[in-house]
Amino acid sequence: MKPIGKRTQQDYSLAFKLAVVEQVEKGEMTYQQAQERYGIQGHSTVLVWLRKHGQLNWSLGASELKGKGIAMSQSSSPQTPEQRIKELEQQLEETQLKADFFEAVVKVMDRDFGVRLSKKRKAELLRKKRFQS
Repeated sequence: MKPIGKRTQQDYSLAFKLAVVEQVEKGEMTYQQAQERYGIQGHSTVLVWLRKHGQLNWSLGASELKGKGIAMSQSSSPQTPEQRIKELEQQLEETQLKADFFEAVVKVMDRDFGVRLSKKRKAELLRKKRFQS
């Protein structure tokens, strides 16, 4: 039988806890990465800090978050400015990809089928497409 090593409980300062919570909520790392990086032993210690000191909704348990492969749940809490910026940047990138796609379609229609679309007609088509989405 293997002897069990004594586990030590470490007390963390409020400043340290808040710094970890901020890093996780900014998306710089997941709560699991924070545990590894800072050597935090408890499996749910960081989640407890997030629930107590965080601005987001951390109501799911550690196993549920891990099982779903997500780091946080933002269902009812407001986003931080950094998270909102990241979300808007992703939306902008998607919109740019769509615009590039539609430009390519217009070029193919013109080149291969001789169909010319005026700027006014292009704008109407884009508005219709956005309205349908």
